[in-house]
Amino acid sequence: MRAVVQRVSEASVEVEGEKISQIDRGLLILIGIEEEDTKEDIVWLSGKVSRLRIFEDNNGVMNKSVLDINGEAIVVSQFTLHASTRKGNRPSYIKAARPETAIPLYEEFVKQLELELGKNIGTGVFGADMKVSLLNDGPVTIIIDTKNKE
Repeated sequence: MRAVVQRVSEASVEVEGEKISQIDRGLLILIGIEEEDTKEDIVWLSGKVSRLRIFEDNNGVMNKSVLDINGEAIVVSQFTLHASTRKGNRPSYIKAARPETAIPLYEEFVKQLELELGKNIGTGVFGADMKVSLLNDGPVTIIIDTKNKE
């Protein structure tokens, strides 16, 4: 499981001209799922994301988590995070999980993150053509991979 976590001042997701999710200060999380991902990956990643100290404290030091600031979150599935560009110029997505595997894991990740944060979070629509807007704050962007635990 691979995530791109972005600290945002605001973010939203639009599908077919309709805004389906919108947040103010918090995290926009793009998540890519592999066939080998498990519940263990979900629990580890949701815990890591919810406690990631990337928000500034009163001294301007990144020392607070989204939990500490009572921030919001949006999770968007993005299979292209598992693109391989080793050969040629056309990315291969062979490592990305097929929908029958990815959808339940994506939904479980959203539920687990809601438990971690103690609130509902926004989502995209799995497999839809989405327009994701964000105002990256910092900018702060962190890539986390459960296979490498980094």
